[in-house]
Order: sequence, then C-alpha cells, then structure tokens
Amino acid sequence: MISVQEAKKIISENVHALSPQILSLEKAAGLVLAEDVYGTMDIPAFPQSSMDGYAFSFYDWQKHKKLKISAEIAAGSNESISLSPGNAARIFTGAPVPSGADTVVMQEKVRANNNELTIEDENLQAGASIRPKGSEIKAGALAIRKNSVLTPPAIGFLAGIGIRDVQVYPNPSIALIITGNELRQPGRPLRTGQVYESNSFSLKAAMQLLNVNELKIFYATDNLEVVTDTLKKALQQSDVVMLTGGVSVGDYDFVAQAIIECGVEKLFHKVKQKPGKPLFFGKKQNKIVFGLPGNPSSVLVCFYQYVIPALEKLTKRKLSSPVIYAPISRSFMKGAGLTHFLKGYYDSKTVTPLDAQESFRLSSFATANCLIQIDEETSSCQEAEIVALHLLPV
Repeated sequence: MISVQEAKKIISENVHALSPQILSLEKAAGLVLAEDVYGTMDIPAFPQSSMDGYAFSFYDWQKHKKLKISAEIAAGSNESISLSPGNAARIFTGAPVPSGADTVVMQEKVRANNNELTIEDENLQAGASIRPKGSEIKAGALAIRKNSVLTPPAIGFLAGIGIRDVQVYPNPSIALIITGNELRQPGRPLRTGQVYESNSFSLKAAMQLLNVNELKIFYATDNLEVVTDTLKKALQQSDVVMLTGGVSVGDYDFVAQAIIECGVEKLFHKVKQKPGKPLFFGKKQNKIVFGLPGNPSSVLVCFYQYVIPALEKLTKRKLSSPVIYAPISRSFMKGAGLTHFLKGYYDSKTVTPLDAQESFRLSSFATANCLIQIDEETSSCQEAEIVALHLLPV
C-alpha cells in the first residue's frame, strides 16, 4: 500500500489537461479558456446614449439656453441624423447619438413644450450620459485571458462584444461501471441476498454539482468476461472510467484482472486509508481508470479525495472545496497505520465526528458537510485538538 499523499502525487503527475475544443458560448459556461480572446471591433460601435433623454451640443445649449426638438432616435435606429445649431433630439437608451451632439440630459431634468427644450440641470457637464465608441472594448484589445473561467458575466461580456465561439478545455466524458450480482435498482422489491444500488446515484449527483454531466453508466455482473468486455467498451467511449466494486481480492472480485486484460497500466492499487483502502488508479494511453471500492461511503470518499483532483487536472478548473482547520469537539481514537477520513459536521466553530462511520453506511454521510482527516501516524485526537477538514461540495 502507498500513503494518501503518494497516491495524490501519482494522480497529479499522470493526469493532464484534455485537448482544447471550440464550443459555442451556450456550451462553455464554467469551462476554462484555452486561449486569449480579443475584441474584433469597437464596442459600442458608435457613441451611444446611456439613458432616455435629449441629445444636444453642450456648447450650443450654453449659447442658446433653449433648443428646438427636431428629431427622435430610438434604440436600433440606423437613420443618419445630424443636428443643426440650436437643435436637440429626443433619444432613448442604447440609441446612437447624432452627429452634432456631444451630451445627453436625462428626461427628468428638462421641460419640453411645443417642441422647445428647456434644460433644468445645474450640474450637467459636457459628455454626460454618452457611452463613447469603443468604451467597452477596442478592436484588437484583450477581452479575457487564457485560463480564465467562463463565468455567467464572462459569457455575457463575450456575447456582448460579438464573440460566438470560444476555445476551451472541455469536460471529460466519463463512464461509470457498476459491478455486482447482488445489486437491485431502487423502487423494485428486494430478494434474499440483494441490496439496492446507490453508487451510481451518488456519483452522478456529485458530478452534476461539479457541472460534469457527460456520464454513461454501465452495469456488469461478477463475471470476468462481462467486466472485461464492459471495460473495453467504456475505454473506447470515455476519457475517464470509474468502476465500483470488485476491486478487492475476493473470489468474485474481477475488476483488477479485467483491467489487466484491457491493457490498463496499474499506477497504484491500495492506499493506506480508511475507508477506501482497495482504491485502484491506472491509465491506458490518455484514458484514466479508477477502481473504486463497492461500499457507498468508500466510493464517495475516494471520489472526493482522488477523482475530483483528476478532474481538476483534466479541465483546469477548481472543483474541490478548500481544506480548513478547526478544533474537534470530542476525542477520537484509532490505530496508527491508516489515514482515516471521518464523516463530520462543521458548525463554523468546531467539527464533530458523526456516528455510523462504517464504510457501508451513508446515513451519516447524508448529513455530513466535511471529511475529517486523521493522518496515518496519528493514533488519537483529544477534544479541542486542531484537525484538517475537507469541506464537501454543495
């Protein structure tokens, strides 16, 4: 077995970003840019009114004080209008400012009678309420840097400057292979010896929270030929393959042998931790394979601790929650030799290890908001001792 730190180091050294793809903005939210994006034109492409009001020449107004309203310009108007001295134009938000005008006054600061405009704004300054041409971005200027996350505002900004497609690091395609003869789908009656299958539900939900949605689920009985054929198919279709169950050394645990049959290079198998000791990690060319234990708590612990960091490397996205430190609310004893990940609840002051820590139990995990890490060389934690917490994604 290897340590938790060694396992994470091996994953980090063997997982690399996926090849960039060109996607439409509609499909790029949350992804990371693979290249700098530049403006292709001045935006706005013309001087633009920032409010409903009246456009005019500031110098002209100071000279005449009263102006004649001679035109009306709506947003989207492509009519070429030029104001003569002594004239003003009724204008609306987003409309092009006519030539001959350099200022807009809001409609609440004027009196307009019989097409004559009187401005009642003592603080009005030249250039007010006009968005100059190119004030959002100039043609050729850097819009968003490479390796930036495409947040909703970033998506809107790019759309607003005319960008339609972007080159990004895509989400991986993922295959999940559920193994086990004893598994039954929820909603159907259980027979003797059967249990409900939950791992596909928890893993799919975890990936949905990470905005990783390209997931195919396969089911394989405890048969070497079936597991091998299913794994071959998954490797052909996916960037990442996860198998749950069958990764230990029992007579019906065929995952390790199937992995060998498929030509997957083993990088490690078994980690000095609890739960999740039988974890397998390997790769075939640029395809990544995780063999996860079958017990539900073990599956999620391994997903949070190892699969998410691999997904981060593939997508260049920050997906994991931060590790913080807090006092533990009660003492905890364990044998030295294995790192323990305890389901815990953090109340912003202290962290409490929950009951039902067994690897087959999810009841406590359902209310946990963190994993408490107790390192392998530690045999006990005393009340109020500071411990590391891995906050869970929510």
